[in-house]
This record gives sequence, structure tokens and C-alpha cells, in this order.
Amino acid sequence: MAYLFTSESVSEGHPDKIADQISDTLLDNFLAFDENSKVACETLVTTGQVVLAGEVKSNTYIDVQNIAREVINDIGYTKGAYKFSGDSCGVISLIHEQSQEINQGVDRGEKEEQGAGDQGMMFGYATNETENYMPLALDISHKILIELAKLRREEKEITYLRPDSKSQVTIEYSDENVPQRIEAIVISTQHDDFNGDDKTMLDKIKKDMKEILIPRVIKLFPQHVQELFNEEITYHINPTGKFVIGGPHGDSGLTGRKIIVDTYGGKGAHGGGAFSGKDPSKVDRSAAYAARHIAKNLVAAGVADEVLVQVSYAIGVVKPTSISVDTYGSSKVKLSNGEIAKKVAEIFDMRPASIENRLKLRNPIYRETAAYGHMGKEPRTITKIFESPYSGKISKKVELFTWEKLDYVGRVKEVFGL
Repeated sequence: MAYLFTSESVSEGHPDKIADQISDTLLDNFLAFDENSKVACETLVTTGQVVLAGEVKSNTYIDVQNIAREVINDIGYTKGAYKFSGDSCGVISLIHEQSQEINQGVDRGEKEEQGAGDQGMMFGYATNETENYMPLALDISHKILIELAKLRREEKEITYLRPDSKSQVTIEYSDENVPQRIEAIVISTQHDDFNGDDKTMLDKIKKDMKEILIPRVIKLFPQHVQELFNEEITYHINPTGKFVIGGPHGDSGLTGRKIIVDTYGGKGAHGGGAFSGKDPSKVDRSAAYAARHIAKNLVAAGVADEVLVQVSYAIGVVKPTSISVDTYGSSKVKLSNGEIAKKVAEIFDMRPASIENRLKLRNPIYRETAAYGHMGKEPRTITKIFESPYSGKISKKVELFTWEKLDYVGRVKEVFGL
């Protein structure tokens, strides 16, 4: 019997995502000037206020208040009508030095013997139902909001959009786990006050979302996905009516409160640890990226149609306490999940320092991860500029989303005899 599955996404202007982007931009600035920085930075945003907290060990100083303001303005909170803007909000910093008791378990004389920054389990997932090996409902949800943000910044076809928005997509699957059609799409977008009756306002927004936004989204997908967008889709657009009050004035935001949006939209599993604001010695982040790298390369190599990889660590311990694999019965090789996991451990070195080196994680690459998902994006190389009143201005050429590269497909095929 067919079944339904739903995933959601939130925009860069959602309060929790503002917090994530501030935390990751602070991390990037610390790493840009000191690649060995240890950072665990949390952000709280609410009406007119930003609070920064956490632990840092670094040889550099950065202007955390100015960085937070620049992120907020860049997202689009620049008007007094939003009750929150980068130029006028208060910014309180409560950041202090990292505990030496934690640090002594992580830092070792030999870099390769670096211990895990915490205990816990991390998951990586991949499926061949999309070209980027991500769950389709989440992929569509992200792209809806990416295009909505582009329309907001263009200020041409739709001129009333504000930064805060959410999306949700429900897909019907066959018994063979193949997407059949889109059942429902939910879009809630913050907007200017139309100074008119609510019905006229809502009718305008619904029309624009269906006739301007959705056609742009459809064009982003291959033909077989475009065919899932049919006339039978149920749309829920701004279902509460007006959405003028939004962003941190409407709800407070916290770093790490959108971990399912950040990963696989509810597919696979999640170990519970958030990513943003954490340097790569925290395996919550680095091992989750490494597990995605493994899962994606396994599926791309043809080991299985769908793969979930779990890895676990003990704080201060170098080697993972476990590596496991679940292929959901979709394996294409004559091996058990346990046998596949053993081969994975032979191919991929999952010691924390090795993950950092393999995926080039000691670079300022994290601001770009902090909205619209950490997984599924195209790897690319860019140049970033960083400026500090204490350390001057520097330029860094960095590789983004290295964990999305299919650079181990050949090795996987060789080991699995594919």
C-alpha cells in the first residue's frame, strides 16, 4: 500500500537559522585567523537582541558584535518595521575560554592521536531517489525557500516578501519506495503589511506562490521529478492568514534547533547533536559529515540504493567505538550489513584528525552550511575575505562541501568488487 512522507525546511531569515548563521560566521572568522581554534559558540536572537555564548580557545581576537550585525544585515533584516535589524539590535557577548578539562582529552602531542571532542553517535544517509542523493521531499522543500529568497532579493516579480519563511512537502511513495506524486505543499512566508483587507492580501500571496515561485522551482529538477508536480497538489499557503510579524520579533531563535532541516528531513536517523558553531574537533559535526560522505559514495558506487551509516565515539578517545551500516534491504552486494560495515572501516579512516584532513575541515567553510541544509549541496571552491581590527585583512581560498564529493567511488567499487 502506498504511503506518505513529509519533510520541511526553513529560510535563512527564520530565527533559528539566523542564530546558526551567526554562530558559523563567528567560527569561520576564528578559523580564518587561527586554524587550530577550538570553538563551541551558541547564539540567541529575540526582539532587538542577540546574545552570544560559548567556549573558545584561539590565538586570535575577532569583533564578534560587528560580525553578528553583518550577518543579520546580509540576511535581510535591515528595516525598522521588522523590529529587528543588524544596525539597531543589541549584541551581548558571553563567550569565554574553553574548559581545560575538555581540551586535554582532545589535544595530543601527535595530531593523528587527537581524541574525539565529545561522546555520541552520528548518522549519514544517502538515497538514489535524487541526483544529489538526498531525500526528495527535503530537496524540494529547500529549493522552494532558496527560490523564494532569490525573489525577495530581486524585488521585481514579488516585492512584499520579508526574510522569514517555511516550507513543507509531502510525497506519496509506492510500496517499492519510489516517489509517485506530490500530495501537498505548505509555504508560509513573512510579508509586508498590505494595508488592505486580509482576503485580498492572502489571495495575492497564494497566486504569486503558485504562478511565480512554483514554476521556478519546477525548472530546477529533471523531467521525472517535474512530472510529480501535478494539478492535484493540495497547497497550504500562509494557512494562518497574515504573517507580517516574523523573524526574531515573532519568535526567539537558538543555534542548533533545526537539526532535521540541517540533515535529511526525517529520513534515516539523527544522533541528536547540532552542527553550527562547532569546530571540527567536535565529532557531532565532523563525523556526521564523514558519515554522509561514506553513505553517498556507497550509493553512488552501487553498493545499495539507500544507505544509513552510524558512527559513535567516546570523549577523548581516538578510534570510534562503532561503525554500522543499514542498507534497508536494498544492498546490491552479497554481503550482510555487518560485513559491509567492516569494509567501510577499511576504506575510511574515522579518527577525528583523519576526518579533518580528508574533508579539509580546518578551513572557514561553515557559513555556507548554516541555511538550506548541510548535505546535498554542490562541492565548489571559492575565495573568502576576512577582516579583523586586530589581525588585518586576509583572503582564503577554500573548498566547500567536501563531504559531498564522490571521490571514493572508485575505491569503494574496487573493495566491493563492483
